[in-house]
Order: sequence, then C-alpha cells, then structure tokens
Amino acid sequence: MAARSRRARGSQDLLGAGSSLAPLAERMRPRTLDEVVGQARLLGPGSALRRELEAGRVHSMVLWGPPGCGKTSLARLIARYADAEFESLSAVLSGVSEVRAVLAEAEARFAAGRRTVLFIDEVHRFNKAQQDAFLPHVESGRVVLVGATTENPSFELNSALLSRCRVHVLDAIPPAAIVEALERALADSGRGLGARGLTVERATLETIATAADGDLRRALTLLEIAADLAVEGRIDAATLAQVLADRTRRFDKGGEAFHDQISALHKSVRSSDPDAALYWFARMLDGGCDPAYLARRIVRMATEDVGLADPRALPMTLAAWDAYDRMGSPEGELALANAVVYLALAPRSNAVYRAYGDVRALIGETGSLPVPLALRNAPTKLMRSLGYGAGYRYDHEVEGRVALDQRCLPDELEGRTFYHPVDAGLEIRLKEKLDALRAARRAARRREEDDA
Repeated sequence: MAARSRRARGSQDLLGAGSSLAPLAERMRPRTLDEVVGQARLLGPGSALRRELEAGRVHSMVLWGPPGCGKTSLARLIARYADAEFESLSAVLSGVSEVRAVLAEAEARFAAGRRTVLFIDEVHRFNKAQQDAFLPHVESGRVVLVGATTENPSFELNSALLSRCRVHVLDAIPPAAIVEALERALADSGRGLGARGLTVERATLETIATAADGDLRRALTLLEIAADLAVEGRIDAATLAQVLADRTRRFDKGGEAFHDQISALHKSVRSSDPDAALYWFARMLDGGCDPAYLARRIVRMATEDVGLADPRALPMTLAAWDAYDRMGSPEGELALANAVVYLALAPRSNAVYRAYGDVRALIGETGSLPVPLALRNAPTKLMRSLGYGAGYRYDHEVEGRVALDQRCLPDELEGRTFYHPVDAGLEIRLKEKLDALRAARRAARRREEDDA
C-alpha cells in the first residue's frame, strides 16, 4: 500500500498538478519538454538529449547546474517520457534504510518489466561508499539514476559512478526566459496565478527576473510573494521593493561559484585589469564572502604575482587588512578595494614564487645535504677542531663588502641558481645587481681554480 501511495504521488507530481497549497514554483513545473525554459542548448528541438527522451530512450546521468535551473523538473520529465516509475531521494535527508527500500522496490519492478528513474537530489552529499552502493543497480539497468548536483561532478563524484553516467550541464536561466516563465504563471488559471487577475508591467517582471539571478524557482517565489502583497491586484514598485529587500546574488561560499569567482579575481589582478578585479571583488562581497578571506587572498596576490617588482605591494595589502580589522564593514572594504586596484596596476613578478617552488622541489629530491664547513656555527673548541667555521670570511670586512669566493650552497649544488628576476619594476635594478654579482663570483672561482 505504501508503495502504491508513493507511485500515486509521483504520477501527480509528474503532471505538475500538485495540491493548490503547493508553492507556485512547484505547481508550475513543466509538464512537457516544450515548457522547459532557458535550456535550449541541451533540450532544444533536434538536440541529442531531446531526441532520446522523445524516443523513450533514457540513460543514467548527472545533471550539473546552479540552483533553480530545472534539474528536478527535468528528472521528472525523463521518467514521464520513458514511461517509468519516478522515485526521489535526497542525499541530505535520506538514510541507508530508505535507500535500500527504494532499490528493493526498483529491483522488484524491474523483474516485472517496468523501469524506475531514481532521482537523487544533491547527489554530491553522498560519500564515496554510498555512491558505490548504486553501481550494481545502474550497471544492471534496474534503475536509471539521475543525480542532481550544484558542484563539479569531477570533484564530488567517484570515477566509477561517473563512468556509468553521462554528465549534462544545465545553464543558469537567462532573464528573458525567466520573464517568459513568469508570464506563463500569470496567465495560467489552473496551476498559476491567472485566476487572480493581477496587473503587472513587463518592466516589473524584468526586475524580478534580474533579482532572481538565474534561479527560476526564486523568481516564481518572488512573484508569488508579490502577488500576496499586491494592493487591488496590482504589483507596483512599492510592492516590489518590499519583496526584493535584502536579496543576495547567487553565491556558494564553499562551492563551484566561490572557487570560480576567486579565480576570476586573482587572474584579473594578474592580467592588469583593475576594472575586472574590482568587479569580482565586489561580487564576492555582495554574495556574502568573508572579507577576511579576501584580505588573505589579496596578500597572497602581492607575494605571488607582484613580488619584488614592487615591494610596496605587500605592506600595502597588510595595511589594508589591518584597516579592515579596525573598521569592519562596510568602511574597511574600501581599504581592500584600494589594495585590489593597486595590485592590478603594479609591475608584476613571480620570480621569487617560482624560485621558492624550485628550491622546495630540489630539497625533496636531494634530501639533507650538509652545510658547508665554513658556514657552520662553532661555539665550542671541539667544533672548531673539526673545522667548523674554518675559512669563513666576514663580508663586511672585505673589499666591496662581498666575499665573492665564499661558497654558501652545499657542495653538491655549487653553481645552481634559482632566483631569476624579471624585467619589471624594481626587479630591473635587482637583476642588474644580481647579474653583476653572479658574474663576479664566477670570475673569482675561475681564479681560484687557476691558482689551484
């Protein structure tokens, strides 16, 4: 009986005819592929996936896209077009017993000649062992697995599951498509708001679409709230202002959008584009990113990408961080913005960054090479008798204040160079000095060899 109840509810959901008490976004789920908006690349006429679905051929897949782009709706449509039973689990809410029960029902259904589309929302929340549990059922065809995720599947799903599923990327819904969906909801008297006789200007719908930031579910929710607040059936600017108060843009502090945006900020600075750098900096703040995190990354940019080409960059970024700590938001954010623009316009060098990486790699290869005897500390008579410190020359007391014949690297690495300044900013001068020093040291060593 429980299984029949679940199937009955599933059939109702597939047709989008759920209870009138359901939210507008739930009631307006597309019932056909033609009602899907904003996914023309994936589901437009003649597309490969659409042809397969219309022919009733379905395969296990992972739907990857931002919130509100239609992943759940598409999964329901897949079951409908395949004439299959639709089962839904949430990786956040479902336990092991629920997963086993659904898989057992799917196996019995398969034996009776009927397929099951198993939709797993937020599939990336399942750990690797839980993901492995689905493999034999997917391989045998007992279930057609449709996983939905907002995270990059290549990072969050194990390779065995990925190899058995196709990954389909869904796009954020563009504003024009969201407006289309809002107009449909306003006109639909059965599932939508058509019976209310609302008056809404297109400009108002466009504002809602922009505020939804690619999330159709959010847009429909905003429209429903506005409809409830409407005075005499009119959604005007005042009503919309109440609805859109304190809205935020799409941003996941630990997910794909977060990493993409910090990458864009760093690379904009590296590309000497202060406009783009300032934009991504503001976007991350607007989305709720911790300013202290941005301050740390800005300091990292100063050391990694500006380096010694402009030694003022590091103290400036540290001062900006300190200013933020003292003033907080929003005043302190301006100090960080100053640092971002300065870094984008500063001369850049990654010479020390690369040199440090090369040295660390070399240490991993060569191990614990001994310190040259001349450089060793010799505080005791025994150490001195063993040659510690013998031959050390105090640079301040030699001509030119540099002991050119003094060898500071381990003998096995003598002559190796790691730091190679670039022709930018202060490093132009540093390069001139370093080239002269290295040439003088080579000459001193040649004289030493000739004397020997």
